[in-house]
Amino acid sequence: MSVFVAVDQIDKVFPLTGGGSYIALKGINLQIKKGEFVSLIGHSGCGKSTLLNMVAGLDLPSEGVVTLEGQKITKPGPDRMVVFQNYSLLPWRTVRENIALAVDSVMSDLPAGERKSIIEQHIDMVGLRQAADKQPGQLSGGMKQRVAIARALAIRPKLLLLDEPFGALDALTRGNLQEQLMKICEENQVTAVMVTHDVDEAVLLSDRIVMLTNGPESKIGQILEVDIPRPRKRMEVVEHPSYYSLRSEMIYFLNQQKRIKKIRARKTGAIARHGLEKVNLELGFLPLTACAPLAIAKEKGFFAKHGLDEVTLVRESNWRGITDGIVGGYLDAAQMPSGMPMWLTLGGHENKPVPIVTSLTMTRNGNAITLAKRFYDQGVYSLSDFKEMLHKTPQGQHRMGMVHPSSMHNLLLRYWLAAGGIDPDRDVKLSTIPPAQMVADLQNGSIDGYCVGEPWNLRAADENIGFTIATDLEIWLGHPGKVLGVREDWAATYPNTHIALVKALLEACHYCSQPEHGQEIREILAGREYVSTDIAYIQMGETNTSTTCSLDHPMRDYAHHQFYGDSGVNRPSRTEQLWIMTQLARWGDTPFPRNWVEILERICKVGVFSTAARELGLGDITYTRKAIQLFDGTVFNADDPIAYLNSLAIKQDFSIAEVVIDSRPTVAA
Repeated sequence: MSVFVAVDQIDKVFPLTGGGSYIALKGINLQIKKGEFVSLIGHSGCGKSTLLNMVAGLDLPSEGVVTLEGQKITKPGPDRMVVFQNYSLLPWRTVRENIALAVDSVMSDLPAGERKSIIEQHIDMVGLRQAADKQPGQLSGGMKQRVAIARALAIRPKLLLLDEPFGALDALTRGNLQEQLMKICEENQVTAVMVTHDVDEAVLLSDRIVMLTNGPESKIGQILEVDIPRPRKRMEVVEHPSYYSLRSEMIYFLNQQKRIKKIRARKTGAIARHGLEKVNLELGFLPLTACAPLAIAKEKGFFAKHGLDEVTLVRESNWRGITDGIVGGYLDAAQMPSGMPMWLTLGGHENKPVPIVTSLTMTRNGNAITLAKRFYDQGVYSLSDFKEMLHKTPQGQHRMGMVHPSSMHNLLLRYWLAAGGIDPDRDVKLSTIPPAQMVADLQNGSIDGYCVGEPWNLRAADENIGFTIATDLEIWLGHPGKVLGVREDWAATYPNTHIALVKALLEACHYCSQPEHGQEIREILAGREYVSTDIAYIQMGETNTSTTCSLDHPMRDYAHHQFYGDSGVNRPSRTEQLWIMTQLARWGDTPFPRNWVEILERICKVGVFSTAARELGLGDITYTRKAIQLFDGTVFNADDPIAYLNSLAIKQDFSIAEVVIDSRPTVAA
């Protein structure tokens, strides 16, 4: 289908009183097909109505062009009709006369009888036959809006533009009008663009949802395709599998924009102090037991001790928030899954490489695989039992949750399944779910299991809705869990700050590893600003082989975190990052880079870690490179990773490519 409306590189700049200017929209590109219904959504001030007005011809772009069927839009015209929230009816004219005014003006070349027929047809179309001779003052808000819609459609516009048309209506009236509008648009193949603040309305009405970022310089942040078939009924739409994921995506986007606005409001330029280039930092984390080093560094004063006396911890609900914060520059650094630096560097986010470095492993272990309790009741106690159950029910789609494609949760879950002969992309469906949502989704039956960090496995078992079928202590004892991640350009701009940050967190890791601090740490983590859960679900403990359970036993202890120790517990490992690199390629998340040695050297900043450890007086930390061996007995060949990849029985077709990463610094001092 050809392009009907084209918005090409639109900028909109408004002059300010007293001089200066305000850039409302920047670089907007959008193509709309004939018969398509597109919604524009975003917070107030993001330029939704400004964009709509430029499509209508009521305003002109400062740069760029808007076209309708290839013709440049320079002024309003009858081929585009706008329905405003305030109805815009003439109060001294009746319903019929308000519609007739538009029809007679635009279609003056038609015979009077034909014009009259069009007017009466549209009165019936919006269900206003009994009110045809009433003036607007005698109508309800919903009826007035129907008159405005009838008037707009009666002149047969090529494009219907709606600026929050139902915003002032009660819920019942709004619902009825939405269904009428859908019916009218479908029957008449109307192309429509609508501004709305209502996420449910957007999902119900739209073929695509265009989400705009905050102003100034608003741009298109994301476009959602609504794959719910038409015709649509409100109560049927909410039952569609895509409904809640679309809704959640919009709510996440809007919440993230709100958070970005708050961060922008409080963010100042780099404040240099104590010999550091920057002491005012925004550090992202997720509500997991693994956030303990960040919480302790803040609460016990380790950040301040090392000169970072203006640190704000930013609590995100999922790893996507961390990704957006780091990529967008709203976060200085973050707690990350151990695979995220590699994933971002290789272009896992929107196919755009964002070089990330890690100089500290903050935790090891701490994850587990949980299945719904009903599987245990059916005799599923092991991986082989799970495989047998899947093969007995091939018609059932079993859905499992993980927290992010780059997370060790995803990579270990996939490895565990594949080692048991289960294809994680064919035999089950893996979905990305925020950690804190896992238990609720397991309880309501929308997922059959998950792999996540504590305390969410322990909580599922404690509440008798799930059981731990395997801990990461069994799958890969001592694997990297969470790491410190910063952008490569940030590390280059603030080298002394980077070392101070590693020192503060390494000292906090050591504090977390001491048993006498366990109860204090549990109380801190259980608080609302961190994990926000019952203290009973927060467990601290060192990893030791006596707590590692065999796969032959179904009920397991919690997955212990290891925060600190000798033999390179906290040291970034290029061998481990290489294994992660192979797994990301194995499942098609990123290509395997031909220049993999260069990539590993750029990601793993061992020198920064060594400097921090030495300045803390920890120069005697030993490190021994060990072969990576997982539970199935396979030994990772770090000398020939491509041969290792080829040896794996279950995998996707992986690609090998040279990965070019821009190393130019972009962080402002």
